[in-house]
Amino acid sequence: MNQNQQADISAPSLYIVPTPIGNLGDITGRALEVLQHVDLIAAEDTRHTGLLLQHFAINARLFALHDHNEQQKAEQLLAKLQAGQSIALVSDAGTPLINDPGYHLVRLCREAGVRVVPLPGACAAITALCAAGLPSDRFCYEGFLPAKRKGRRDTLRALREEPRTLIFYESTHRLLESLQDMADELGPQRYVVLARELTKTWENIQGAPVGELLAWVLEDENRRKGEMVLIVEGHQASEDELPAEALRTLALLQRELPLKKAAALAAEIHGVKKNALYRHALDNQTQENAAQG
Repeated sequence: MNQNQQADISAPSLYIVPTPIGNLGDITGRALEVLQHVDLIAAEDTRHTGLLLQHFAINARLFALHDHNEQQKAEQLLAKLQAGQSIALVSDAGTPLINDPGYHLVRLCREAGVRVVPLPGACAAITALCAAGLPSDRFCYEGFLPAKRKGRRDTLRALREEPRTLIFYESTHRLLESLQDMADELGPQRYVVLARELTKTWENIQGAPVGELLAWVLEDENRRKGEMVLIVEGHQASEDELPAEALRTLALLQRELPLKKAAALAAEIHGVKKNALYRHALDNQTQENAAQG
């Protein structure tokens, strides 16, 4: 393979083009060549992308494609591709579709048999993961947590036993609330890395048990400013810990079956030890009887 081969801009093709997340030097030569030669650039914010293109002296036609119009405008872009044009898709920063518009357009193109060409490049989630010092062989990207407290806590509660490293994006005005909810739902000792302003002048990467990290952020208002990624350690189950799903199954079976039978079935379903489930149920019964007494 010729590693120095220039980009072959062919039509009709949709190019997925990552752009820098802060440092303009991170754009690739291939990305610049594609942006220079395509017929049209579909951009999340045409003004923002216009400044990027101006910096690299690229003259190009721009087309606004964002969260609020994508489903309507995707058909127009598909028609242009089918008419023989080449189009580049960019977001404000990073890799398009990663918490940014583009999914509907890409799916439409693939269903119509239009060539989709993804370019590698900047992505805040992956950049943060590489420097977090947490397991990266298996990870789960979750985007932004819900804005409202109940939805945020429900989401974190559902992820409490997720063993993979978790990746979240977070905004300046919700950082403190999210860290507090993580401490409450995941436990104050769950290790979290806050990666802020990646690739920019004030880049900062700080990791600690989430209770300590929250205190650290509260010490200085500047520590909650900028673009942020949260990398959260996955759940580390102890040998004697019973999965929540197994306990829920046991509780449901106990409504219809004797305890020993319910424990045996739940253990078989979830691959855990029957005696452990049985002891857990007995302990619960003892605690409930003591509370009632």
